[in-house]
Amino acid sequence: MSKNSQELILQGVAASPGIACGSAYLFLQKELDVPHFEVSEADRDSEIKRFEEALLATRQEISHLRSEVADKLGEEEAQIFDAHMLVLEDRALIEEVVREHAETGFNIEYCFNAVTRRYIEAFGRIDDEYIKERVTDIRDVTRRLMQKLLGHGGLSMGHGGQGQIIVSEFISPSDAASLNKDKVQAVITNAGSRTSHAVIMARSLLVPAVVGMHNVTERIQSGDEILVDGYEGLVIVNPSEKTRSRYGKLSESRSRVSAIFRDACEEPSVSRDGHGFDLLANIESAEDVGAVHSNGGAGVGLFRTEGLFLANQHFPDEEEQYEAYRATVRALKGAPLTIRTLDLGGDKRITGCLFPDDEENPFMGFRAIRFCLEYSDIFKDQLRAILRAAAEGPVKVMYPMVSGLNELIQANRFLEEAKNELRAKGVPFNDAIEVGCMIEVPSAAHVVDLLAEHCSFFSIGTNDLIQYLLAVDRVNDRVAHLYQPNHPAVLRTIQHIIDVAHKRGLPVGVCGEMAGDPLYAPLLLGMGVDSLSLSPVSLPEIKYLLRKTSYDELNALVQRILGESNSKITFDLLRRYYFDLVGDVIAGQ
Repeated sequence: MSKNSQELILQGVAASPGIACGSAYLFLQKELDVPHFEVSEADRDSEIKRFEEALLATRQEISHLRSEVADKLGEEEAQIFDAHMLVLEDRALIEEVVREHAETGFNIEYCFNAVTRRYIEAFGRIDDEYIKERVTDIRDVTRRLMQKLLGHGGLSMGHGGQGQIIVSEFISPSDAASLNKDKVQAVITNAGSRTSHAVIMARSLLVPAVVGMHNVTERIQSGDEILVDGYEGLVIVNPSEKTRSRYGKLSESRSRVSAIFRDACEEPSVSRDGHGFDLLANIESAEDVGAVHSNGGAGVGLFRTEGLFLANQHFPDEEEQYEAYRATVRALKGAPLTIRTLDLGGDKRITGCLFPDDEENPFMGFRAIRFCLEYSDIFKDQLRAILRAAAEGPVKVMYPMVSGLNELIQANRFLEEAKNELRAKGVPFNDAIEVGCMIEVPSAAHVVDLLAEHCSFFSIGTNDLIQYLLAVDRVNDRVAHLYQPNHPAVLRTIQHIIDVAHKRGLPVGVCGEMAGDPLYAPLLLGMGVDSLSLSPVSLPEIKYLLRKTSYDELNALVQRILGESNSKITFDLLRRYYFDLVGDVIAGQ
């Protein structure tokens, strides 16, 4: 699209609030954006050297991964990387790339891509299982090496310097973990939803995002000037001066409203009629703790430990994890910390190992607690690290995606084994650490009474609970409109969990996206949740709202909502209540 083209307005799903303007960078995962240009004779030796350096760097990366997996899981699991190394050491392939470069004079990325495509096409015509596996190896290694040649392993590098607007088909969690906040101004994707892991991470980084735009990668080119409205879900290509001016004023208004919300940060967490509530934060690392403090959070209700794994695409050992958890404990300075054990799988995978590539339904497959219980060495490494960190501050541990009593009992058994191993070595740890269970699978919601006998608290993960209850893939934009937190089945299930837990004397928190949604946070408080855990950036607005509520009003709202069968009416009631709370602020814009 020409820089002189007329202004084009595209509508998507508002996923992360904010307004940003910058230059588009097209980031295609399925097919990397491989440049194509001629290289002068004088620079061809440098191109070959660059290819050799990328080969060496990729070999080192894969060798490192292989060693880690061998240490954790044994030689059999690590052998997957041997085939990858064979591809990188295939002299015929390497020499053909060099020859292609010499004959065509094109850049080395283009030549490497052309040669590997020929290999893949040739092998693809052979009906042999071993050869088919080799094709998979070539694809995996090609992408890894190509990222080295392009100078990025995800979104942390990219092209075009400052002010990038990432335009992509989708963003994987590992890509999101590598987002460089100082470089990336906003994110736009064809697919995705407000509750995808990558979008949640974008919100925590204060990066505006618009998703579910279907064919945006075909309508925008790298270099186009883009304005992103993360509040309304709008993407404006080649914005006019009038549009820029209007959004400049809107940004100023939003800033004034945000300032009013931020004034609530230092105020007590009590409702208008004096009832206290706990507002906690969801974080990925110790670096996020500053945002918890500055936004008025009372602690951390969800530490997503998989960020530590995804960012570096490897399995950190006990010591590396301990250092990360201890740093978080110290940064919190006595505020509580709830650490969720590893929740890999689904859309959160470490490339090339342990997770099956052919799962037809990965969100209901080999993930979270199921992965940890099968790979107990990895699980116990993490449990020992958490136990050790808990000796230095108020730390709780929480298991994700528990679907029944046996999983909880088995996880607790591994926790006891981890304690015994530390005890035998004389390593300090917290023997009385509190254990929590996430309720995000419908089967768990129906056996809360049984689970309550084996844990100290519950945390409702609304993101997964909603998608499982409603059979809606929350990262599939084609059915995203069916993902409805206000569905009667969702609200009744949440109320059931709270009521049963309280009868058993257990506190209940919510750590899913509903907790940070200004429409639903007051409702959840009225339903009886003991704490809400949300993105640090959402804390000021939610605290402002809850301080303006009264429990009498909330009780009336809950009764009205739970008695309603029409989701649209429910949504309208919640929206009306929200505007009753913030109407004076909005009017003051």
